[in-house]
Amino acid sequence: MIIIPLGVVMLSFLQPQPQEWAHFAEYVLPRVLSNTLLLACGVGLGVMVLGVGLAWLTSMCEFPGRRWLAWALMLPMAMPGYVLAFVHVALLDYSGPIQSWLRELLGHPVGFPPIRSIWGVVLVMSLALYPYVYLLARQAFLTQGGRLMEAAQTMGLNHWQAFWRVALPMSRPWWMAGVTLALMETLADFGTVSVFNFDTFTTAIYKAWFSLFNLPLASQLATLLVLLVLVLIVAEHQARGARAYTGKLAASGERVILSGASRWLAMGGCLLVLSMAFIVPFIQMCLWVAKVWHTGIDRRYLSFIGHSVLLATSAALFVAGAALYLAWQRRWHTDFITRSLTQVSTLGYAVPGMVLAVGVYAPIAWLDRQIISVGAVFGLALPWSISGTFCVMLVALCSRFLAVGFGPIEAGFKRISQSQEEAARCLGLSPHNMLIKLYAPLLSGSIFSAALLVFVDVMKEMPITLMTRPFGWDTLAVRVSEMTSESLWEQAALPSLLIVLAGLLPVAMLMREKPGRG
Repeated sequence: MIIIPLGVVMLSFLQPQPQEWAHFAEYVLPRVLSNTLLLACGVGLGVMVLGVGLAWLTSMCEFPGRRWLAWALMLPMAMPGYVLAFVHVALLDYSGPIQSWLRELLGHPVGFPPIRSIWGVVLVMSLALYPYVYLLARQAFLTQGGRLMEAAQTMGLNHWQAFWRVALPMSRPWWMAGVTLALMETLADFGTVSVFNFDTFTTAIYKAWFSLFNLPLASQLATLLVLLVLVLIVAEHQARGARAYTGKLAASGERVILSGASRWLAMGGCLLVLSMAFIVPFIQMCLWVAKVWHTGIDRRYLSFIGHSVLLATSAALFVAGAALYLAWQRRWHTDFITRSLTQVSTLGYAVPGMVLAVGVYAPIAWLDRQIISVGAVFGLALPWSISGTFCVMLVALCSRFLAVGFGPIEAGFKRISQSQEEAARCLGLSPHNMLIKLYAPLLSGSIFSAALLVFVDVMKEMPITLMTRPFGWDTLAVRVSEMTSESLWEQAALPSLLIVLAGLLPVAMLMREKPGRG
C-alpha cells in the first residue's frame, strides 16, 4: 500500500508534460515554492517557540494554574488546522466582528495586520501544531528533572543560562522530533492554506488534478513534495549527528518558583495561547451552531455523519488488524527482511495525504482504462469502474494512517514478557493460537487505543477524502471544505464542532497518561 503509490508517483516522469511544465515553471512554481518554504520556516520557528516555551513553564516552573494548564494546553491537538483557520479568519478579517467593533469604538479604521497573509497562515498553523512539540518537550524536561538544573547551577549558571546551555540542548531529540512532525504536517496541509487562499505545493497538486484534469502533472508535482519531505527528514538526522543525549540523573528535584510579575506573566502567556488555539474557537463555533441550528441543519447532515463514521470506523478496524499482524510478525521474525518490510509499511504518515491520493488513484484509473479497452474488444460496455469508489478511498487512508495504529500495538507487544510466551508454548499453543489466546487479550487496550487514534485522524482528514471520494459521497470534513470555500462560516460550524468533539477522545487518553511528575 505504500510502495505502489510512491512508485506510481515517481514513475509519472515517464510521461513528460513539456507545455504544462513550461507554464507551471514560469507562473506557478516560483510562487508555490517560495510560499511553501516560507511557510515551513515560519511554522517551524513558531511551534518550536510555543511548544518548548510552554513545556518548560509547565514542567520546570511553579506558578498559579500550572497544574490544569499543563494538560489543558494539549486541547488544541483536537482542533483541526482548517477549523482553526476559518474561525480566525471570520473573527479577525476586516469585515469580522473584532475589527468592526474597534472601528465603531474608535471612529476610524484600525491598523490591524491582515489575517489573510503569510503571517496569518503561520500563526494559525503554529497554534494548531504546537502540541506535537509541547508533548514531547515536556516529556523530555520531566525526565531530566530539577537535579539537572541544580547541577548546572553548581557550575555558576543561573536558571536562564542553565535552560539555554544545558536543558535545551539535552532535550533536542525530543522537541526536534515534534518540530519535524509539525513541518511534515505543514507540507502536507491542504485545508488550512485553502481557507487563506494561500498557494502551496498541495494547492498546486489539487489544481493540476481537478482544474487542468492532468493526473501525470499532479503526480510529478507530488514527487517534488515527497522530495521536500525526504530532504527535511535527512537534514534533521544529519543535524543530530552522532551526539549522545543520554544521562543518569534522576527525574526529581524542585521546580523554579516564579514570584512577582513573572508568575502572572507565565500564567497569562499560557492562557493567551490556550485561548487563541482552543477556547475562543470552540466558544465561537458553539455560538454559530446555536444561531443556525434551526435553519441551517437539514437531512443531509445525517448522511455526512454516517459517511464520516462509516469511513473512520472501517479505516480504524482495518488499520488495527493490519497493525496487529505486522507487530506480531515482527515479534516472531527478527530477520532483516521482515524488519525492513515492517518499516516500509509504516512510512505512510511521513508521506503527504495528497501524494498518497494521487499515487493510489493513478494505478486504479489505469486499471479502469484497461478494463474498458478489453470490454470494447468484446463489444461490452461496462457501466462500472473501480476509481472513485469507497474501497479506493479506504486504501489511501489506511496507507496514510497505518503508522498511527502500529505505534501503540508495537509498544503493547514490548510489555509482554518472554516468560509469558514460554508458558504458552509449554501449554502447546501454536503461534496462531497464541495470537488469539495470549496476545489479543493482553493487547486489547493497545488495540483499542490504536483504533481510536485512527478513527479520529480519519474524521479530521481532508485531502485524501476530498480527492478520492465517490461522487456525492460527502463527509463532515468535505462539508467544512465546501462551506469555508464560500466563506459560510456559520454553516461550517456544526460539522467542525462534531469533528473537534471526536478529536477530544485521544487527547483525553493522552492526558490520562501523565509522564513522570505532573
